Amino acid sequence: MKYEVRISGKTRRVEIDRDVDRWRISLDDSPVDADARELAPGTFSILLNGWAYEVYVTPGSDGTLTVQAGHDQWKVEVIDPRAWQGRRHGAADAEGQQQILAPMPGKVIRILVHQGAQVTAGQGLLVVEAMKMQNEIRSPKNGVVQRLDVKEGQAVNAGQVLVWID
Repeated sequence: MKYEVRISGKTRRVEIDRDVDRWRISLDDSPVDADARELAPGTFSILLNGWAYEVYVTPGSDGTLTVQAGHDQWKVEVIDPRAWQGRRHGAADAEGQQQILAPMPGKVIRILVHQGAQVTAGQGLLVVEAMKMQNEIRSPKNGVVQRLDVKEGQAVNAGQVLVWID
């Protein structure tokens, strides 16, 4: 699938093809010596020019993506919204009960809501610290916090359920 994306203010053409459990990548119509595997939702292992990276992709409520590799982080905007519609997690797409998952391994350092609380789309639910960076996890929809599955100070794995919103 072809995407036009803006990464740190620069527009690039990215083509991503998935073949069973592997991904092939082209940047600006040039193949990149890369191989990517999705380890968990939003967590990828990428081999790029012989170097291995663990990359975390977190969707924002505004339709952008935060991409983090090591200590580097980029805000990525997909310019053609139709190209990402199946993977966006905006408020309009979230219906029914939603599980909010940890985007990466880390530690819950702050819980911002309580069970039974009314929340709005984009409202902060909790903060997870990973690689010395604090990441606020936000609600994908308006609703009620049905269940908190974590406590402050708890270590979490990528893809682990943190909160249930209905």
